[in-house]
Amino acid sequence: MNITYYNVAGHVFSLTTPDDHRNDMQPYEPFLTEATDNTAFRLEIVNELPAVVFHEELRQEDEGQTIIAGHLVTGEPYFEFWLGSRLCSTLVSSADYKEGQIQVKGDWVFGVNNAIMVMYAMATSNSRTALFHSSVVSYQGRAYMFLGHSGTGKSTHSQLWLKHIEGTELVNDDNPVVRILDNNEVRVYGSPWSGKTPCYRNVSYPIGAIVKLSQAPHNQIERLKGIKAYAAVMPSISGKRWDKKLAEGLHETENLLAQLVAIWHLDCLPDEGAAQLCCKHCAHES
Repeated sequence: MNITYYNVAGHVFSLTTPDDHRNDMQPYEPFLTEATDNTAFRLEIVNELPAVVFHEELRQEDEGQTIIAGHLVTGEPYFEFWLGSRLCSTLVSSADYKEGQIQVKGDWVFGVNNAIMVMYAMATSNSRTALFHSSVVSYQGRAYMFLGHSGTGKSTHSQLWLKHIEGTELVNDDNPVVRILDNNEVRVYGSPWSGKTPCYRNVSYPIGAIVKLSQAPHNQIERLKGIKAYAAVMPSISGKRWDKKLAEGLHETENLLAQLVAIWHLDCLPDEGAAQLCCKHCAHES
């Protein structure tokens, strides 16, 4: 057995594997940490899970990937992770998401990676922590997050900043983590999960702004406040919203973000003008 510990955005978790899978876990290497008993969750890869009967609660499909969420007849949370028509892994968790077991059946990296992300999002949801679906850059010591539905152009907008705004660096291109600290400082953290762009940086920055993107035939930006700011942020945060306890934690985080962070809506073209307009308002007027 191999037990490895990782620290992502200040939350430590452990992964127990029956074999040495260091080559499969390279994106996690910048997040390696020392062994500790104080973990957000513990996850073990097992050769086989007992045969189970589960009730499906939600099915999420995106670009050929499917996550099925449900619960066992005994109440424990249960997840399946599919790549196309192939079941890659199953995850059974304790009710509080502190302990979990994975059985890998297909693509090892895909199956394990998705199970870790689910456990992380659930286990930290009541710690003023949010796993976002977002692309994020840093500029002049602050982080700028770009949100939107798949295909909206989050990665494209990050690339426009990198190309046209000197001093910009990519922090993460798919799943950064946001934490609201005890002093209400909001920080953005890199993570081992960066989609198709290999950007696995163990860095953090105070947040400069969150920008919701929409494709348009023009470039126009608007500051959002109140319920509009809340509604812009909510769809991009991973979580189990039909679970009352987890939903309450997510709501607290989303509500605080709407109050503490400058949130904008950008109608945009995929051009330099969009990046310059966004930078002008978000980096210099927030």
